[in-house]
Amino acid sequence: MRKDRKGVHPEAMPMDPEIAALLKQYGVDGPAPDAPPPVADMRAGNRMLSLAVAPDPPIEVAEVTDGRIAGVPVRTYRPETAGPAPTVVFFHGGGFIVGDLDTHDGVCRRLCRDLGAVVVSVGYRLAPEFPFPAGFDDCVAVTSHVAEAIEEYGGGVLGVAGDSAGGSMAAGVALAFRDEGRELAAQLLAYPSTDLSPDRTHASLTENATGYLLTTSEVENNIRLYLGEMPAAAAYPPASPLLATNHARLAPAVIGCGDCDPLRDEGLAYADALAAAGVTVRKHRYPGLIHGFLSFDTRSKAADAAVTEMFREFGELLNRAG
Repeated sequence: MRKDRKGVHPEAMPMDPEIAALLKQYGVDGPAPDAPPPVADMRAGNRMLSLAVAPDPPIEVAEVTDGRIAGVPVRTYRPETAGPAPTVVFFHGGGFIVGDLDTHDGVCRRLCRDLGAVVVSVGYRLAPEFPFPAGFDDCVAVTSHVAEAIEEYGGGVLGVAGDSAGGSMAAGVALAFRDEGRELAAQLLAYPSTDLSPDRTHASLTENATGYLLTTSEVENNIRLYLGEMPAAAAYPPASPLLATNHARLAPAVIGCGDCDPLRDEGLAYADALAAAGVTVRKHRYPGLIHGFLSFDTRSKAADAAVTEMFREFGELLNRAG
């Protein structure tokens, strides 16, 4: 199959023009660098773009507080509505390497407002300083605490949510809760990373290798840094939720992926795996959207429509369980 000079397949769905303009505005529309930048530069670049596209002024919710749960930094958002409410534990994206409580503040504020839910955002440990499974252990520890103290949060049902690497964390937590016989009402997975295996052959890794912000070479570098000295862990959950031997009896899921995303096909494959196991799944493939679109809702009508749909469906699943 022919590729153009940037490595993008000309047959691929064109990028949403508003997102394309945004990437050009911030100078992140060019080809990927020949070598991975230092981790500090990766984090600074991610933080710059994330804060630049955040809602201004911030979405108002009743209360936002920072604290720690099981030693892990968290930020808790409480809605304006009174009475019992769902609680959502949220895990930010960033390839297991970048991202923090600030980069996804806008996403969590909107989730809190749109769902009328208490949202607990988790600042889990990042690789390469803390390789797998440190970050995942943090996510399980925080979700377990919230589940056991649910009356201190929303008092209603409990769900998990995340984007990209955070989607992988959410999927892994859902698997862990299922295996422990613990209740989880629903999971929201936005363009999740579900397959870290070295022999994966998802077509989108080739079709969308470059030209759409996240590149396949960045994905490979992130996996290498995340797994560290445990590359064999890629063959099993929680590193690779898609490779779990059993997906039955998992929490109902909303899974949405952008068409112009190297991780598109592994996210959609995870939705198919859940559906094949009898799990309720609402699966979406959004034309023109790229990796990270949850954070672009203020700059793209297409991204805003996708976020609106996914959050609404996630809320419906939570309410159905409540």
